[in-house]
Order: sequence, then structure tokens, then C-alpha cells
Amino acid sequence: MNLSRRHFLRGSSGALALPALESLDWKKFASAASVDRPAKRMVFLSFGWGVTRDDWFPDKSISGTDYELPAGLKPLQRHKEDITVLQNLSNQFSSEAHWGSTFYLTGANRYAEPGKSFHNSVSADQVAAEKLGLATRFTSVQLGCKGAENSGHGPGLSLAWNRQGKPVAGLDNPVAAYHKLFSDGKTPLAERQFMLQKQRSVLDAVMEDAKDVGRGLGSNDADKLGEYLQSVRDIETRLLKEEQWLDVPKTRPTTLPEEPQGPVAGYEEIKLMYDLMIAAMQVDATRVFTYRQPVESLLKSFGATITGHNMSHYTNGDRKIVSQTRDQKQSELLAYFIDRLKQTKESDGSRLFDHVAMSYGSNINSIHYLTNCPTVITGGGAGVAHGRHLVLDSGTPLANLWLSLLRGVGVDAASLGDSSGVIKELFV
Repeated sequence: MNLSRRHFLRGSSGALALPALESLDWKKFASAASVDRPAKRMVFLSFGWGVTRDDWFPDKSISGTDYELPAGLKPLQRHKEDITVLQNLSNQFSSEAHWGSTFYLTGANRYAEPGKSFHNSVSADQVAAEKLGLATRFTSVQLGCKGAENSGHGPGLSLAWNRQGKPVAGLDNPVAAYHKLFSDGKTPLAERQFMLQKQRSVLDAVMEDAKDVGRGLGSNDADKLGEYLQSVRDIETRLLKEEQWLDVPKTRPTTLPEEPQGPVAGYEEIKLMYDLMIAAMQVDATRVFTYRQPVESLLKSFGATITGHNMSHYTNGDRKIVSQTRDQKQSELLAYFIDRLKQTKESDGSRLFDHVAMSYGSNINSIHYLTNCPTVITGGGAGVAHGRHLVLDSGTPLANLWLSLLRGVGVDAASLGDSSGVIKELFV
């Protein structure tokens, strides 16, 4: 491969090489991968406000294959043999009852940095994207919702956090997701090339200035500058990948949903996001998804007038009925998504479902309870032996699940957040 100036961050006295040089020719890499077996995918789905703990969790005294799905999960009955329900997963550092997604995929200690009130680390999806996303147009896709704070989600722009513990932006409605994934836009190629080159020139100038500023800094400031420079390198890497795909038209699958013609909210919003993920997987636009789902608009879409926050603080009565209905609607939608994954065929005739590792749940149990995170996993991508209810040791880190799924799809992660190892029971 011929390396041009694009492959380095240039400074006044040298050049900094970008990481993962073997992946710089992404189109060539993707072409080579496409003739192999179907790719592994990872999908992380999360919702805020937890669940109705009385009738979402299976009976803990009955583990294994002979358990019964409770009312909150009953819509998943037709997929029971292909799902796994886990209990006793917890995030020991999650201290905010209504930050349902902030540390969900990271397992980070909010107070890990002395003197600071907030710290986060890389999320499981971004670890997966570093390997699974090399060959695709989009390294990963983050889906979200408008008014995330009203849906029980804490700080962040999506479920995703980068290596520096900074939030990764998401697409907060189906219209934005549709156009990001499948619309080529009307800006001429030459103009888009010029815009990219202009951005690259700005980065070069920033690097020049950073080298001057870096002389004589103390250790704390040097660390801050190092973090900043890493962010610049990340931007350069993204620009390089965008340039590689600039002249390649986006592929539109034959089953692409109709372009949304207006606002879509609640139940239909989630369903459409699921359809868009299926379509994106069909054309291999990306192999890593996160979806920070709405709750507030979901409640409104089935006629509830209570807020998501008040619903989550239920007692017996109307609030609990709304919470139970919410659980069932969410499970209906998940069952629909699994239906689609099973119906969609890969090029070799296998099901898309067989190559996806998917998780679904919340960092919050219920009300203000932060232990026993509600968790369902499905898909054949990670080699999990499904059809079971697994009751793990109390306090098992949620990050152990992410580590297990990552290794299951072939991502050799040493650890993640507060993980203490893989969940061996998943693969028995």
C-alpha cells in the first residue's frame, strides 16, 4: 500500500502515524472479507426506568430450561428457545438511579479520577467496533431518542463512549437514521472532497499549535494535552475512512422501509429503528449498533398520560399498570425484531439471526434499585447456548456479560470496566 500524507498527523518536526495501518484501505479490506463467511454483528439495546420487578423477572428458584416467562416477557414466548434471561448482573459503580444508560456499556467508576465528579471509559460497542467495524462504511451506528433524559437516560449522546471516556454522538430519530444509512445526498463529489480536505488542513494546523503548547507543561497538563491529541487522531482516522468511501454509492436493500415522511414516535419509532437496523445489516453498512430507546414517547403511544419518571416510581394501582403495559409493549417489539432477524437470509442461505449477538435491558432494576439489571440476550453470533434462565452469583458485574459477548464474536478484549471474567455458564 502506498502511504500518503493522509496516513499521518503532520507536525513541524515530524509525523505521527495513525494506529491500525493494516486497515487503512477499508474498501479493499471489505472486499476481501465479503467472500468469507457471514460477518459477526453486535447489537446493544437499552431502555431507561428499569422494569416492573414483580412480573418481569422469572422465578429465581427455577433456573435452566424449565422456567416460565413472566407476564412482562410473555410476548417473547415464541422465541423462548433462542433467548437467555440472566439475573444478578450489577454495575457496582452505578450510583445514579436515573442514569440508565451512562455507565450501562462501560462498567466505569464515576469517581475514578480524584477531584472529579464524573469519569467514564470505553463502552463495549466501541471495543467491538475497533475490530468488527474495519470493513464497513460506518464503524458503528449509534441510535437514540429525543428527550433522552425524559426516558430515564443520563449524560451522554448515545450508549457509546470512546476510548477517552467521551460520549459518541447518536441519531435521535428514524428520519436521521434513514438518511445517514441510505441517502447519498446531493452535494457533488468534488465539493465533498474539498470539504474533507479543508477539515484535514484545520487538523494539521491544530497539531502544529499543539506541539508549541506542549513544551514545558507539567504532568497534569501534559496528560490533558495527550488526551486532546488522541481525540485529534481519532478525527483524522474518521476523515480518512470517510474519504475511502466517498465515491462509493450507498447500497439500498430491497426490503428498505419507506422513507419516513414525518415525525414517528413511541411504539412505531422503535419498530422502524429495528427495521432500519435490519436493512443496514443486509447491506453490511455497519456491524455494530447501539440503541438508547425512548420510554416517554412509548407511554404516550399507547395512551398513557403519566410521565416516565412517575411511572417508574410505581405502587399498586394505575402507575403499576402503565409500567406493566410498557414492559409488554417493549417485549412485543423485541419479539418482532427477533422475527425479522430470523426471516432475513444471508448470502449463504443462513439466517441473519445466526450471526448476531444481541443484548436487551437496562442498567436500572426498578424504581431506585440498581442491582439485578434486567437482561435478555439472543442471537447466534457469540455462540451462547440459549433457551435458559441463568441465575448468577449475586453481584456479578454486568461488564462480565459484555466481555463474554465480545470474546464470543471474536474480539479479544482483556477486560472491560469492572469485569472480573467471562460468564462461563453462557457457553455450556
